[in-house]
Amino acid sequence: MTETAPDLDRLRGGAAPRNHDARTIAALTANPGCARRGVMDAAGVDKDAVARALGFPAPFGQSQFAITRGNVFEQQVKADGCAELLTLLREGLGLDVPEVAYDDLETVAGNEGRELRHIRTRRLLARALETGEGTLFDHPLLRLDIGGRPAYLEPDVIAFQFAGRFHVIEIKSFAVVDGQAEPEQVAAAARQSAVYVLALRDLVAELGHDPERVSHEVFLVCPENFSNRPAATPVDVRPQLAVLRRQLARLTRIDDILAELPADLTFAPGERLAEAVRTVEARYAPECMAGCEMAFFCRDEARACGATGALGRSVRDDLGGLDTIGTALALADGDLDPAADLAETAAQLRLASLLRAEALENAEARRAAEAPPAPAAAPAAAIPESRAS
Repeated sequence: MTETAPDLDRLRGGAAPRNHDARTIAALTANPGCARRGVMDAAGVDKDAVARALGFPAPFGQSQFAITRGNVFEQQVKADGCAELLTLLREGLGLDVPEVAYDDLETVAGNEGRELRHIRTRRLLARALETGEGTLFDHPLLRLDIGGRPAYLEPDVIAFQFAGRFHVIEIKSFAVVDGQAEPEQVAAAARQSAVYVLALRDLVAELGHDPERVSHEVFLVCPENFSNRPAATPVDVRPQLAVLRRQLARLTRIDDILAELPADLTFAPGERLAEAVRTVEARYAPECMAGCEMAFFCRDEARACGATGALGRSVRDDLGGLDTIGTALALADGDLDPAADLAETAAQLRLASLLRAEALENAEARRAAEAPPAPAAAPAAAIPESRAS
C-alpha cells in the first residue's frame, strides 16, 4: 500500500482522527461501493460534525441516560474480576469453568496508546494459545484491515477462553424480557460481534494458529426483565461473518480512491466544505438513513440530481449502469438511443413501460365497464293549459 497517512491527515483538516468501531464497520460494509464514506472513515473524519456544518445533522447516538445506564451495567458485570459474569457463565449457561485468570488490557503501565495496547494483546493471546493460560481478557485491542487501512477495535470482553477456544462476550444494556429482546437490537449486536470475531480470527491466524479456535458463537449479556440482573445468551454469528467477509473484500482500497481525488482536498469547515464533500462520489440508498451520519446530505444530493439510488438499492442495482432517473425514463420512452452496453437494460425498460401502459389502459377500461350507468334526465314538466294561455 502507498503511504496515505499525509493525505488522510489533510482530509481531516488538522482535526484529531476518529477511530473505527464495530458499529461503523458494520455500517460501512452495508454499502461497500460508497467512496465518500470509505474515505471519510479511513481518514477518521468526524462525519457528524461535517453533516452539522453542512446543515444536515443526523439524529444518531444514544441519549446520555442510556450511555450512563450501559456503563453502570457493564461495570457491574465486570466488577471484581468479572465475578458476576463468571457466575452467569457457570450457572446460567452450565459451562464448566474451573480456574480463572483475568487480564485488563485497557492500559499498559499507565499508557493508553493503541499500538502498545495492541502489542500486549497479541502477546497475552499468543501465550494463551500456546499454554492455555488466561481465561478473560478485558478491553483487548484488536486490528482489522478496512480498505487497506488498519482499524483498531475494542470489544467489551474478549474472550473468554473455554475448552481451547475463544468466545467474544458482548455486553449490551437493552433488556431481555421473558427471554425475548428487540430483534433489531439483537441483530445489530450480532453484526458488531461478528466484526470482533473476524478481527480476533485474523490475529489468531497471524500468530500461526487455526482461526477456527475463535468460535462463531458469541455470548450476549443483557439485563433481564428491566432489572440489573444479567442474563447470557449464546448467539451464532456465522451468517453475519459471511456477509462481513464478502463486503470487506469488495471495499475499494483507500489509496486507489485517494489517487483520483484533488491533491488539496480537505473536509475542514469552511465555505467550500459542501463542494469538497461532493468531490468524492457517494452511493446513496435509503438504507443509509439507518447508519450513516452523512445520509441526510447524500439524500438531498441524490434527489437534486435524480439519482436512481434515491429509489432504493434494489432499484439502482436492477437498472445496472444507469445513474439517473431521467436517463432511465428517456430509455423507457424511446427518446434516447442506448449505448451498446445498455441495450439490454433499455429493452427491458421499454418492455416494462409498454406493460405498464397496457395495465393502466386495461384498468381504465375495467373502471369504465363497471361504472353504473348515468341516470336518465328527468322529463320536462308539462305546462298547464290554463297557464299556457
